[in-house]
Amino acid sequence: MKNLLKFTLALFLTIPLISCGDDDTDDVVMENDDITIAEFVATNSDYSSLAAALDVAGLTATLDGTTEFTVFAPNNAAFSTFLSANGFTALDEVPVSLLREVLLNHVINGELEAEDLTTGYVNTLATYNGEADANLSMYLNTTSGVTINGDTNVTLADVDVDNGVIHAVDNVIALPTVVTFALADSNTFSSLVAALTRDDQPDFVSVLTDANGGDGNAPFTVLAPTNTAFEDLLVELGATSLADIDGATLTSTLNNHVIAGANVRAEDLQNGIVSTLGEDIIIDADNATITDNNGRVSEIVVVNVQAANGVVHAISKVLLPTL
Repeated sequence: MKNLLKFTLALFLTIPLISCGDDDTDDVVMENDDITIAEFVATNSDYSSLAAALDVAGLTATLDGTTEFTVFAPNNAAFSTFLSANGFTALDEVPVSLLREVLLNHVINGELEAEDLTTGYVNTLATYNGEADANLSMYLNTTSGVTINGDTNVTLADVDVDNGVIHAVDNVIALPTVVTFALADSNTFSSLVAALTRDDQPDFVSVLTDANGGDGNAPFTVLAPTNTAFEDLLVELGATSLADIDGATLTSTLNNHVIAGANVRAEDLQNGIVSTLGEDIIIDADNATITDNNGRVSEIVVVNVQAANGVVHAISKVLLPTL
């Protein structure tokens, strides 16, 4: 299956927009209040590929109504790069269901101008496995400009139209994997990433990025310890750094944080024993806690960060294998 999770596209708009740099995200707003998003796309020749894609995916009417959306709109050059990078020669070769989700992954409910964007998670209109109550997440970092999912920057912003706003970004926003959010949210998960990518560890990143989980283990439910959880672990173990934890123990520990073959959202958590890729853990859904085999209790602090191949929940304590 062609990999649509890794393509990168340059994205430019051909009309004057507002730069979304560090200091000028709220300077001016372009006004196009007499047309809808769909009409804006249809009447700009540089968006003929996007217009065609919206038609093929059955989304033109969605963006032509009165409901307000925030849209990131790739131009013709971006679509050309997309097709080439993924082995397609024409738009009609892209599976319609996949094309629809890729397009929906660029649309957010409501009108969010650059000055309205804040660091954290928002939901796009794309969904996990077509489930209406499992919208894919998008991580926004507004520390310096606006960065989306760790690798896409808003470069030009705030084209106001009758039913929302359009922004330009420098990459197409790929359908996220569970790894996407670990990499994107370094303020929360940099220690987890360091553990997953240590030289003596299995290739966790490839497995958790693959739509099938390598051996068909996807979807994954990842219980992701925060940076603070790893800091507390080092103190608990009397270690000075992650390097003090031997490779086999680290592998067993990381395996304890992955439930394979299930996309378990917070509302689906149930009390009882749950098997991970490592040892069993005990979930107390009523109190949002997880207990490892050492009787150590972790709180679930962030829920339902939804990816295309699973879901991430942040937890407050690292789940250790039996000591």
